Amino acid sequence: MEQTNLFDQEPPREVKERAEVLRSEINKHNYYYYILDAPIISDAEYDKLLRELQDIEARYPSLITPDSPTQRVGAAPQTAFQTHEHRQPMLSLANAFSEDELRGFDARVKRMLGIDNGENLEYVAELKIDGLAVSLTYENGIFIVGATRGDGYRGENITANLRTIGSIPLNINPIPGEEGTASIYPVPRFAEIRGEVFLLHEEFQRINEERTERGEPTFANPRNAAAGSVRQLDPKVTARRKLDIFCYGIGYVENGGWKTHYEILSALMSWRFKVNPNIRLCNGIDEVWDFCQEWHDKRETLGYDIDGVVVKVNSIDYQERLGYVARSPRWAIAFKYPARQATTVVRDIIVQVGRTGALTPVAYMDPVEVGGVKVMRATLHNEDEIRRKGIKIGDTVVIQRAGDVIPEVVEVVTEKRDGDEIEFEMPKFCPVCGGDVEKPEGEAVARCINIACPAQLRENIRHFASREAMNIEGMGPSLVDRLIDANLIRDPGDIYYLKQEDLEGIERMGEKSAANIIAAIERSKNTTLARFIYALGIRHVGERTAQVLAKHFGSLERIQQASVEELAQVPDVGPVVAQSIARFFAEEHVKNVLKKLREAGVRTEPVTVQKERTEFSGKTFVFTGGLETMTRDEAEELVVKLGGKASSSVSKSTDYVVAGEKAGSKLEKARNLGVTVISEQEFLDMVGQK
Repeated sequence: MEQTNLFDQEPPREVKERAEVLRSEINKHNYYYYILDAPIISDAEYDKLLRELQDIEARYPSLITPDSPTQRVGAAPQTAFQTHEHRQPMLSLANAFSEDELRGFDARVKRMLGIDNGENLEYVAELKIDGLAVSLTYENGIFIVGATRGDGYRGENITANLRTIGSIPLNINPIPGEEGTASIYPVPRFAEIRGEVFLLHEEFQRINEERTERGEPTFANPRNAAAGSVRQLDPKVTARRKLDIFCYGIGYVENGGWKTHYEILSALMSWRFKVNPNIRLCNGIDEVWDFCQEWHDKRETLGYDIDGVVVKVNSIDYQERLGYVARSPRWAIAFKYPARQATTVVRDIIVQVGRTGALTPVAYMDPVEVGGVKVMRATLHNEDEIRRKGIKIGDTVVIQRAGDVIPEVVEVVTEKRDGDEIEFEMPKFCPVCGGDVEKPEGEAVARCINIACPAQLRENIRHFASREAMNIEGMGPSLVDRLIDANLIRDPGDIYYLKQEDLEGIERMGEKSAANIIAAIERSKNTTLARFIYALGIRHVGERTAQVLAKHFGSLERIQQASVEELAQVPDVGPVVAQSIARFFAEEHVKNVLKKLREAGVRTEPVTVQKERTEFSGKTFVFTGGLETMTRDEAEELVVKLGGKASSSVSKSTDYVVAGEKAGSKLEKARNLGVTVISEQEFLDMVGQK
């Protein structure tokens, strides 16, 4: 008798309805979190909703929709980007670099419109985000294509990467009007939404710190990092970069009918797109100039990069009358702020010690103003970077504020050398604790290997308490520093033995604040295994690797007991990370901290790991092409749970290649190597999903 496939079954009505409710609820919380920056539920509650929807869709794949919140990440890596043609070209803007040039633009616009030069014209002034311009295409309210600007007419299709950005709606769900009436801006049948993808400064710094840890070259500024992130062939890499977007306009649209640009921005906001809040409707060029000057002084407060102000004629009728010239509109201009570079002298190079013991050389220089900010220090990243740029103590150098935040040395002005310059030498011992310094072969970063080093302690505790780790609300860097200086904490375990009266004795800490911190510490005692592993600050173990370890082993005890060989077999781990994990748990200091945390009542939620099956134990699987019944991530997780190993590349040691639709070069390589190739259905038969 032919068996019924679960994936062919019609989902019960109540399951369909629940999936719909969950999608709506999750989209609402995405809006509050990513757009309004005002979450109304905890991360744990959000994760619970998302897991429930994932479980339903895993059981009934027919319920998966392109705009489901579960579909943000999961597309297979690409070998190249396809070309996408914009319905309406994405043109560049003419630039103005002075007040005179800005006023000249105003005079030209008035002359072409036949308006007296003494009259005020209405403009919209917007911050010019220094990121990567993209176009988001929506059909019947569903996000179908995302593309780069490219040459203005054709860009690269980067849809899978843009779907990973939480602030990009997968469907247009208008905010209702007053008293629940329909939105005054109906969803167009087809629309190209234009926006700028960017990185927050703190995320840019985190990415560069990770790259430095891995010995990889750092990004020069957030714009380069954002551009590199959206052009990753693997969407999972993009998802880890925490990109954001501000939408600023509409390209080709059906049934638009707006009369002003300001109305377009209002429509975008009503459709739940993220629009920069720092926008001003200006009555005349004087108000525009005031706006430009105001944000030149205030841009340091933003947390992301701007490089000027975009000025647009507000009236759509006027825009159409003004038209375009060459590759830019006559009705808009970009007022650009001055470049942020300056020349100074390196007086000394001091080595700082980070959370993982990484030694980072920092240049101390003659104070110089760069973009309105006085700069005296600049990161030099590592010894190899110093040698590559040829930087010496006493050199005259060009510096820039990379990402408007982190100053860095761009180049040496060698013609200004007088022979008194001094070569820099990396210290053989830690400048903080005097411990031994090692530089592993093949790595760019030297490290202090003393885990009790005071410099590492401070950064370790900050990391442990951070939102992505134990999420102890209120325990930011400033409080951590004060607790360490007061000798109240010496390791993460001490956090859970703090009393309210201890905190009340700290400077700038009142009774209510102290009570809130103690309550936050108590709440953090129950966490997930993945968060706890990440919080420990194991070198090379980020959020993704922590999740993989948690799912594979199921408990901290099993990870501690695992050999280097066992750890290296886990997907996304490998020999280098395995060595780092094993070495970490072998430290007596670490064992003492873990004992202290256990005794304080810190607990992790249990993780169910399925028992290994004989046919999967020790077997390596590679998936290629598109799968119909599950995503590639889900299939790989299933293999791991059943005792096997999932790999991304085919070799002689591969046991099975599972070939889905449109399988590519991996299939051909498998055949050439004589590796067993099976279909998706054969794989499902092996795991018992028939």
